[in-house]
Amino acid sequence: MLDRLVQSPAYRRLHGFVTGEARLLASIAIVSGLILAFLQIADEMIEGEMEAFDQAILMLFRDPANLETTIGPVWLHEMVRDITALGSFSLLGLIVVGVCIYLLLARMRAEALLVVTSVVGGTILSTLLKMGYNRPRPDLTTMSEQFTASFPSGHAMLSAVTFLTLGAVLSRFAPTRPLRFFTIGMAVLLTLMVGLSRLYMGVHYPSDVLAGWCLGAAWALICSTVAMYLQRTGTVRKDALPE
Repeated sequence: MLDRLVQSPAYRRLHGFVTGEARLLASIAIVSGLILAFLQIADEMIEGEMEAFDQAILMLFRDPANLETTIGPVWLHEMVRDITALGSFSLLGLIVVGVCIYLLLARMRAEALLVVTSVVGGTILSTLLKMGYNRPRPDLTTMSEQFTASFPSGHAMLSAVTFLTLGAVLSRFAPTRPLRFFTIGMAVLLTLMVGLSRLYMGVHYPSDVLAGWCLGAAWALICSTVAMYLQRTGTVRKDALPE
């Protein structure tokens, strides 16, 4: 019975599809998981179930004797400010513009379009979500002025979108597998550092940062998956987009 099922045309077609589209299916599964995680965090945030967790993590970066004071020496405060600037709209914008100009000069228009679409789309999505949830910032003395709502963290989300997209593009040019892993690893590390810096500065709740990471990674992967699909279908040159 089992042998007959394995030899059937329907099974062969299904097996061929799963084998041939393994990357696409894996991407869909990961994106679905990240979006579900974001929705779960958002739901618990609205219900107030994240409050104890958020406060407990934020207090790790505060002096127990004076909760208005951030722990650590002055030089550490300055270093954290420098790190958090990596996720700012202005610096990310400069990075994206510079990379896109380079890609256009190198006649890699598809890669430039992927980067612009991913970052601009992520920025619009982040802005709309902030306006929709309209969560107030933590009631703490912070190390910088903030002008937008708290949920999700724009720095965490946009750094994930930008760095992960750029990491995917740059990894295509890496000549060896270890270098590809290094490129993606550095993109992930920068994303994590920016998000953690927001917690240290007291400008975001941990749930804001977690939500920003989940949605940013999901959006970057969606854009990369669409690019891969366009490559597979021949809409663009096979060598024009990162694998």
